[in-house]
Amino acid sequence: MKFAIIKERKNPPDRRVVFSPSKLKEAKLQFPQASFKVESSDIRVFPDAAYTALGFEVSTDVSDCDVLIGVKEVPISALIPNKTYFFFSHTIKKQPYNRKLLQAILEKNIELYDHETIVNEKGFRLIGFGRYAGIVGAYNGFRAWGLKYNTWQLPKAGPLPNQAALINELHNIEVPNIKILLTGSGKVASGAQEMLDAMQIQSVSVEDYLNKSFDTPVYCKIDVLDYNKRLDGTQVTDVFDFFNHPEQYESNFMRFAKVTDFYIAGHFYGDGAPYLYTREDVKSPDFNIKVVADISCDVDGPVATTLKASTIADPIYGYDPETESEVDYKDDNAITVMAVDNLPCELPQDASEGFGEMFLKHVLPAFFNNDNDGVLQRAKITENGKLTERFSYLQDYVDGLE
Repeated sequence: MKFAIIKERKNPPDRRVVFSPSKLKEAKLQFPQASFKVESSDIRVFPDAAYTALGFEVSTDVSDCDVLIGVKEVPISALIPNKTYFFFSHTIKKQPYNRKLLQAILEKNIELYDHETIVNEKGFRLIGFGRYAGIVGAYNGFRAWGLKYNTWQLPKAGPLPNQAALINELHNIEVPNIKILLTGSGKVASGAQEMLDAMQIQSVSVEDYLNKSFDTPVYCKIDVLDYNKRLDGTQVTDVFDFFNHPEQYESNFMRFAKVTDFYIAGHFYGDGAPYLYTREDVKSPDFNIKVVADISCDVDGPVATTLKASTIADPIYGYDPETESEVDYKDDNAITVMAVDNLPCELPQDASEGFGEMFLKHVLPAFFNNDNDGVLQRAKITENGKLTERFSYLQDYVDGLE
């Protein structure tokens, strides 16, 4: 079995890679029967020389490899027929802009595995960049606060080498006694929480957050049952009741919006769930939030201030509650929004190391243990020029019918 670590070709350039040199060395030690080749890249965060120094072949031609592993979508012109590919294809939600990519994958008889479809038997994702989105998103949120109020000038995250460097910068700022709200319970929220804890900002309970004043900055991390309530008034403690019957709930978020200064959105939003807050809610005099770091970045969705995804180059914009439109983020009545949708790109070294660790733990073994846990079987989108049964729902999308 011959694996290739392929060059990222999507624009804007992405410096991440599935395996750093050190993780690839670990993979080789763990699976000596596997062969690994690295496609030469001038943008990757780890230079070609770092791979050759560890004994890996670096080449501009990887057509002799069986399995090609990348991060972002591979341009149609670069796809090699009759190969197995791993990358984020952004097709499984029928994204219109990648319809031609999936059509080409089928035409070229490519076996496609999407990193997003690599799940355990319960359907939980096994690998992803979520933690790093949370880390960078929290940092960018504090950077946005400083720019809005001219209180501090944090450098952009991208040029900094790693999480430790981001934390070091945050230690140099003096955060006022604001209330910071963090939504979510997964890897994104955990990454953001790591940053808040590293800054030694005090974590407080929901009750204290809502009812007490503090003379130091505090944060509160909440989950779906904290900011949603059943329409019939029933008190529930089982989150699965919410996941299974979202239509029986309404948002209870405004009680938090009333006392929050800085909101970090790190939650997953499911179809049919109530919006956290609407554009009408934002018009209320009770809405106190001044800066929103929307890591989840669902445009025109549950966080009504997110009008668009912003970019690493231009990460911040303002939301005017009255006109429901974009304005300068420094305007007096503007809510400052950071909604970059590819945050892990700003932490390529750490994100690559972490991703490789997960890939080595959950995916590579499946090639050598006869896919004992069904990881590959569940993740496979295409095979023999056709969609697999699990992803047959994409047929109309492929046929251009929707």
